[in-house]
Amino acid sequence: MNVMEVLNDAIKPFLDGEKPPLNVGEVMNLWFYLTATEQTMRGEQVSFNIVHDEELRDKLEEVINDVHRPIFEELTAFLKAEGIPLPQVSPDKPVGDFRGIPEGSRLSDDEVANLLSFNIVLGINYACRGLTESVRPDVAAMFARFQIKKLTFSIVLKDLMVKRGWLKAPPYYKPEAIGD
Repeated sequence: MNVMEVLNDAIKPFLDGEKPPLNVGEVMNLWFYLTATEQTMRGEQVSFNIVHDEELRDKLEEVINDVHRPIFEELTAFLKAEGIPLPQVSPDKPVGDFRGIPEGSRLSDDEVANLLSFNIVLGINYACRGLTESVRPDVAAMFARFQIKKLTFSIVLKDLMVKRGWLKAPPYYKPEAIGD
């Protein structure tokens, strides 16, 4: 089974015909995802200004410009086209170099990377929820695209986190130690 073919087949009937209105669950999931994406992006913009690791800084720029901003713009356009009122958004954070902030007053690179990773996992989970709770195939396909964007980014982020020793993983499980 090819996932993209299944999605394409599910959406095809809606491309030429009239779509039913969004149901309240779809609106709630879309609206929440838009709000969460915007707030996550603001945190990433602040993080971009304070991290010391240049590769992490590059990853923040990538997630902002290639993952979250496109998702935000797609959701905004979709909700506007559907006549759904948009949440009030906060302005972009300015780009600056605030790496001189004392250590105890800002997140460390390790903390920023793990927060970014956590937010990506939440975004993947909420996109899964939006996908499975959608009645309209075009909404489900949108959430599937969001998942793919975030899954793809998570792979390269994890590689950096492993390389830097930032990945938080549970201890290895040793079943022979249980009876001791």
